[in-house]
Amino acid sequence: MSIKVKNLSKHFGLQKAVDSISFEAKPGKILGFLGPNGAGKSTTMKMLTAYMSPTSGDAEICGKSILTAEIEVKRLIGYLPENTPLYNDMYIREFLSFVGETYGIANLSHRVDDVIKQVGLTPEQHKKIGMLSKGYKQRVGLAQAIIHDPKVLILDEPTSGLDPNQLSDIRTLIKNLGKDKTVIISTHIMQEVEAICDEVIVISKGKIVANDTKSELKNQYKGASLEEIFRKLTN
Repeated sequence: MSIKVKNLSKHFGLQKAVDSISFEAKPGKILGFLGPNGAGKSTTMKMLTAYMSPTSGDAEICGKSILTAEIEVKRLIGYLPENTPLYNDMYIREFLSFVGETYGIANLSHRVDDVIKQVGLTPEQHKKIGMLSKGYKQRVGLAQAIIHDPKVLILDEPTSGLDPNQLSDIRTLIKNLGKDKTVIISTHIMQEVEAICDEVIVISKGKIVANDTKSELKNQYKGASLEEIFRKLTN
């Protein structure tokens, strides 16, 4: 398993933002991590990427613990946070080269060329990031997440605020990336899950309330739509 989560919890004072959750994510599969706002999705993502320490429990990324191997975990993961921190005054190539240098990537110029082509940034590659549309900024965010060719991708609300054309392009890109990587997408948009995901976890009030393949989940609820299932599980 690329990701193995074991009784992971995060408390803020008396609030249990994430309450002893366990699950696994496999290579070549896209896992939808679903839940309403405030359910604990982003907190879980931050713990898995070793940007936030858990209150208890552990998670392993390709066999490396988030508790004892933080630096190694961060090298194994490509992370797209919900609000991607980009340097608006930097040019796209300049920014990706800067990120690549932090990973010590060999043949960096060639890798930047490959990633720009992969995420569809070629027409915009000589622009400053601040000049880009929301959709192209999201592509830059994905580019920085995959620049070091990570085994695991964790994407927090990757399609939020995109128009239908941008949405289609980013979905296709994520599906292609998911062919040989372990991908977790945090979202509350059911259309994204229908279009992209192979497996589904639903979290509500910090606890996992469903964990299955998309088709099996629908079978359990006698053909109900994912939106209907989501509402039943989280209301």
